[in-house]
Amino acid sequence: MSERAVSLDELRPCLEGVIPATVATCDAHGMPNATFVSQMQYVDAGHVALSFQFFNKTRENILANPQATAILIDPVTAASYRLSLLYLRTETAGPLFQAMKAKLAGIASHTGMAGVFQLRGADVYAVAGVQRLRGDQRPRAPRRHPLLRALRQCSERLGGCTDLGQLFDQAMTLLGQAFGIGHALLLMADLPARRLYTVASRGYGATGVGSEIAFGDGVIGVAAEQRVPIRINHMTVEYRYGTAAREGAAGAAPLETAIPFPGLSEPHSQLAVPVTAAGRLLGVLCVESEADLAFDYDDEEALLTLASLLAARIAVLPLSSEGGDAGEAAAAGTPPPAAPAAPGATTAPSAPAPLPGPALEVRHYRAHHTVFVGSEYLIKGVAGAILWKLLQLHSASGRADFSNRELRAMTDLGLPDLNDNLEARLVLLQRRLAERCPAIALERTGRGQLRLVLGARLQLADVDG
Repeated sequence: MSERAVSLDELRPCLEGVIPATVATCDAHGMPNATFVSQMQYVDAGHVALSFQFFNKTRENILANPQATAILIDPVTAASYRLSLLYLRTETAGPLFQAMKAKLAGIASHTGMAGVFQLRGADVYAVAGVQRLRGDQRPRAPRRHPLLRALRQCSERLGGCTDLGQLFDQAMTLLGQAFGIGHALLLMADLPARRLYTVASRGYGATGVGSEIAFGDGVIGVAAEQRVPIRINHMTVEYRYGTAAREGAAGAAPLETAIPFPGLSEPHSQLAVPVTAAGRLLGVLCVESEADLAFDYDDEEALLTLASLLAARIAVLPLSSEGGDAGEAAAAGTPPPAAPAAPGATTAPSAPAPLPGPALEVRHYRAHHTVFVGSEYLIKGVAGAILWKLLQLHSASGRADFSNRELRAMTDLGLPDLNDNLEARLVLLQRRLAERCPAIALERTGRGQLRLVLGARLQLADVDG
C-alpha cells in the first residue's frame, strides 16, 4: 500500500454519501468491529463528523476507546483513502448538526430509508492522518464552468450594479451564464418576522416574487436559521417546500394570500447558502437541480463566495440610494421645492385629472397590511403597508413623488428600527405590481426618489381584520 500523505480537502468528493464510509473501531479489550456509516461530513481541514443514528457497537466502542480508522472511496475516480481518527465530542444541535440532518434526509429518501435514518448526533473526530491507498483510478472530468473564472465575472459585474433591483437580476443572470445553473432563487430576510421573501428567481414558469418561507422550513429556512450552507444531493421528502411552504407562507392570514413558491416540484439536488454581512443575515441564495449530485463541496464554497459578494453590495447600495435635498425635505414633512415656472406659465393643479373608465377597487386589511386589487391578492406585510400609505397620500393630496427618507420617517409602516431593508421591500413591491397590477406602478425618478403612477381610477377601502 502507498503511504503518500494527502490533505483532507482532497477527500471532499468522497464525502457525498454515494459510497458509505467503512469505519473500524475497537472496544476497551481490543476486539475490533467494522461497519458502514451513512454519512461523513467535512468540518474543516483537520476534522470530520460521522452521523450518530443508533447506539450500536461502533458507538459503544468509541466511548470506551476514542480511536477509529475509516476507509473512503471516491465515487468518480475510485481512489481509496484511509483516515486515522480520534473521537472528540458529539453535537446534538447547532449548524453542523442541522447540515448533517438535512444531508442525511436526502440520503435516506434516495435509498428508501426515510423514517429509518434519524440523526441523533454529529460525532466530531480529529483527523490524525490521511493516506491514499494503492489501486487503479479513473481521471476526474474537468469542470464545464471553472469556478474561479465564474467568481471573477461575478465580482466585476456585481460591482457595477447601481441599485438593488439591478443587483438581484444580475446575480440570477450570472448563475446561469457563469455557473451553468438553471434554477435559482434569492430571498431577503425579514428578521423580526423570522421569514424570507423572494425578490428574484430564474428558471421557473412563475417568478414567485413575494412568496415566503419561514425560518427553519426546508433547506432555505434551515440555512437562514442556522446561518450555514445546507446541501442535499438526493431528492428528499423532509426538506421539500411545496405545499408545506405555501401553508407556512400564509401564517395567520387566509390561505389565498400565499404566493405560490416557485421551486421545482421534485428537486434532486439543492444548495442554500446564507447571505450575511458583519454577522447579520440579509437573505438566502438557493440553487437546485432535477439531477442527483448536481452540487459538490466546491460549488458550495463558490456559492458562499458569491453570497459574500452579494452581501457587500446589498449593504452598500441602500446607503447610496438616499435622496439629497428632496429626501431631507420630505423627511422633515415638507414637499420638495418645485422647479421655477417659466415666464407666462400657469401653475399645475395639485390633484391630477380624473382617469377615465371604471374604478379599480383596492382593499387594505389592517391586521397584516394585506392588499387586494379587486378579488386578487397583491401583497402584504411592510410592502403592503408602504403601498397603502402611498395610495392614501395620493388620494388625499394628489401627491405622486416620494423619497426613501420620507418612508423611513413614517412610523406606521412597521419598518424595523435597524436594518429595515427598505430598498429590498421597494424592489419587491415594484415587481409584484408589474406582475399582478399594471394599473399601479412605482418608478424610480432619481437617487432615493420614487413616483406613484396610476393607470386607472382607484376606489380605496380600509378594512378591519
